[in-house]
Amino acid sequence: MATKKDIRRQKIKMRIRKKVNGTANKPRLTVFRSNKEIYAQVINDVERKTIVSASSREKGFDKQGTKSDVASSVGRSIAERAKSVGITSVVFDRNGYLYHGRVKSLAEAARENGLKF
Repeated sequence: MATKKDIRRQKIKMRIRKKVNGTANKPRLTVFRSNKEIYAQVINDVERKTIVSASSREKGFDKQGTKSDVASSVGRSIAERAKSVGITSVVFDRNGYLYHGRVKSLAEAARENGLKF
């Protein structure tokens, strides 16, 4: 059963997705956060393919510090993987979440490590 908060996020998400589209030249960097984990994907929406992904659930991933610290390390990881594939510029999709806290720290870490958005 969806809560009011979930319904609100879905409406915001749809409003964002009308405007934000990933192409081969400039794919979409999307973020999903649960209560414990955080996930990031770089997606080409034209071909409907995930190019690279990173999450806090991967083997060997260090979960030391706060959830914001973990989000920063996921942001660094996604930026490094995207650069290794040849992607330097992306469109950021916050997926209906506020640009605050874990989402913001992931985005800033990705920017610091070479992704442009």
